[in-house]
Amino acid sequence: MPRLQKNDNFIDKTFTILADIILKILPTSKEEKEAFYYYRDGMSAQSEGEYAEALEYYYEALLLEEDPSDRSYILYNIGLIYASNGEHIKALEYYHQALELNSNLPQALNNIAIIYHYQGMKATDKKKMQISKLMFERAAKYWQQAILLAPNNYIEAQNWLKTTGRISNK
Repeated sequence: MPRLQKNDNFIDKTFTILADIILKILPTSKEEKEAFYYYRDGMSAQSEGEYAEALEYYYEALLLEEDPSDRSYILYNIGLIYASNGEHIKALEYYHQALELNSNLPQALNNIAIIYHYQGMKATDKKKMQISKLMFERAAKYWQQAILLAPNNYIEAQNWLKTTGRISNK
């Protein structure tokens, strides 16, 4: 099952070795260990742009992983892949599933906001101003939630919220 990394660098190798040692020491079930290996291999494939392979590993990890927090990160990464491939509706579905399991994922909130903002820009270009306004309001809602969880992050979003009058200049 272990995936051979094509771009093995010192940090990746070190992480893999440490993770393997920790998994041997920690009292985890066989399924939990196997889920982690699939997740790790999915991250490796994803970092190399091998999205189809990464999705296979993530789906296998989902079948085995029971911990809601860990499942949320798997779902989030699946959302990242779909977003990278321009499949925004699917990405939104996975980001929302991740948030259902773990509401403390500002990165998922941010990515949802980015998709809505993008849709708002597309609607503006097509002169569909009502749809544009709705998408921008949705983007603002999700960015505000992300900023509440991570106030020092998402500076561009904070600036957009301020310049569009959707947040006060505190």
